Amino acid sequence: MNSSESLQLCDLCGGSKFSIISHSDRHNRPLTTGVCEGCGLVSHLPVPGEDEVAAYYAEDYRKDYHGESVPSPRRIMRAWNNGARILNQLSPHIPAGTDIFEVGAGIGCTVKNFEVAGHQASGIEPNAGFNSYTRDTLHADVENTNLYDLEPGGDKSLLLLIHVIEHFSSPTRALTQIRGLLRNDGLLYIECPNIGAPFATFGRLFHFAHIYNFTPATLIALAKKCGYEVVKQFKADDHPDIEILFRKVDIPESFSADPQEAGRTRAAIHRYNWLSYNLRPNYLSRRLCKISRYASEYVKANAFVRELEARFK
Repeated sequence: MNSSESLQLCDLCGGSKFSIISHSDRHNRPLTTGVCEGCGLVSHLPVPGEDEVAAYYAEDYRKDYHGESVPSPRRIMRAWNNGARILNQLSPHIPAGTDIFEVGAGIGCTVKNFEVAGHQASGIEPNAGFNSYTRDTLHADVENTNLYDLEPGGDKSLLLLIHVIEHFSSPTRALTQIRGLLRNDGLLYIECPNIGAPFATFGRLFHFAHIYNFTPATLIALAKKCGYEVVKQFKADDHPDIEILFRKVDIPESFSADPQEAGRTRAAIHRYNWLSYNLRPNYLSRRLCKISRYASEYVKANAFVRELEARFK
């Protein structure tokens, strides 16, 4: 493992000492990834600039990451069902009719789920291809724009970041901007992959689109620094996904990260090799169930989407 002093400062703790943990992405293309020794946050080295990130998401992200420039029926069905899951998960924590705003709304299925349930639901999505389907077919209120183009009005009740925070050039800047959009005591719900519970073998963990990789501890620390407190953590620390509901509070006068998190993060990332990852208890049975579910989705997707689209003509 290589350590390096860098002019890059960690977005969480401001440190400049990183340990390099990977030199390639999941497609074996060059991509340097490091862990900050001051707090355990994992990021690209160097982090791409805001202009590069904005251009990538506007034009290339969906095709590069999902293999699609417009959403396929299977992707639409999965997004709709995922939106229904999020609605059911958050409903006990929000009053009826709460206004909902999603940043990085994708196809728009989560926004539409909340709208159908009686909420005032809207959002933004930077990718033009997916946003065309959202507005023209689902008729969901999702604008094709960027988070930093929004004026901080302080009037939103619940903001959603569903597998989005890992894509920002600066999550600190993003959460600060979002804090300006939320009313006092407003809620922020975040989902993202959990690098502390590896969701893939080591060789498939890293991708250009995922600029940052969080553990529950580093995500909570980042939120605390930016003026949020945890309302509910929906998944255990060893689950492959992080799902946390936060509330806007006062920004702390001082903040310090836990340097021990760097060691815990490194240990988690290197917990398995290819063989031990694939031979985990129940892994093969879960994998077979997943393949079976995917096959079923391909069979059902076209009919599901025809029925869905007919609802909103």
